[in-house]
Amino acid sequence: MTETNPSRRNASPSALEVRDRLARPLRDLRISVTDRCNFRCPYCMPEEIYGESYQFLPRDEILRFEEVERLARIFVAFGVTKLRITGGEPLLRRDLPDLIARLAGIEGVEDIALTTNGVLLERHAAALAEAGLRRVTVSLDSVDPETFRRMSGRGAEVERVFEGIEAAEAAGLSPIKLNCVVQRGVNDEQVVDLARRFRGTGHILRFIEYMDVGTLNRWSLDEVVSGAAIRERINAVFPLESVPPRHPGEVARRLRYRDGAGEIGIIASVTQPFCGGCTRARLTTQGRLVTCLFAEDGIDLRTPLRAGASDSALAEIVESTWKGRSDRYSEERSSRPELPDATPRRIEMYEVGG
Repeated sequence: MTETNPSRRNASPSALEVRDRLARPLRDLRISVTDRCNFRCPYCMPEEIYGESYQFLPRDEILRFEEVERLARIFVAFGVTKLRITGGEPLLRRDLPDLIARLAGIEGVEDIALTTNGVLLERHAAALAEAGLRRVTVSLDSVDPETFRRMSGRGAEVERVFEGIEAAEAAGLSPIKLNCVVQRGVNDEQVVDLARRFRGTGHILRFIEYMDVGTLNRWSLDEVVSGAAIRERINAVFPLESVPPRHPGEVARRLRYRDGAGEIGIIASVTQPFCGGCTRARLTTQGRLVTCLFAEDGIDLRTPLRAGASDSALAEIVESTWKGRSDRYSEERSSRPELPDATPRRIEMYEVGG
């Protein structure tokens, strides 16, 4: 592996802090390790497009673990302290604990988390925790078996997700966060059922407004249930009160049950955009640096990396890309209702991992 430039390697992250055009620092890196998934959620990988004959990326186009580690070190030198492993479904990537161990060994990394649909979590939770994984977020759009099968697109059983959550808790991967994408007419009538199921468990349930990520899910504003409406529904049954954010840039608005039975979060990207506090960069499976979940494309890091670029050269690409960043799509969407239809293509959810 190419030796890191000593001035960058030994400097503290704060000394190399980089900010974009809106003065947002770089703090979080999401790393997609596979474009494959064992679900076909209609809002992410609709079955009619990603069927059995769909050709996913060949192995040589996917970043190797040593390449991911090398790039992660560069991002950490600019102030990144949190890493999140995503996909596709990341638990489909072979030998994933090896990558976790590599990332856990990077000085300056304070937190490593993973987002998963949970079906394979029971099998892998203990090994991931032993390798250095700190937390997991499980995507769970319904606790109703029939609705869950329909929303997963592959007839998956929700009980396997529950078993995965239990295994993650036993392995110490907590607090566990549970993400529910709420769609009108699909699962919006079940938000109280979800709240009831996980109240008092210590897990943090987070409700996410249905977003126009990508261009293949036929997103419509009519299908969005606002965060305010979600809060109102739950509050009517289980009274809630607001909680201050834990840190700047936190995307979920925190709420806790007044009776002390835990907390929930609401991510209202559509109705209450939070672009102004976004500190996230994303590294795609193919090694492209993406600076917004709604981006049209990313900056290629894999090609120069494999062509022998030094760490300093790669760092210059990262630095210039972040400094030139001015993304604020969600805020612009709020003032321009036509925006989702104005771009012919945006990167799909499974390519950047949410």
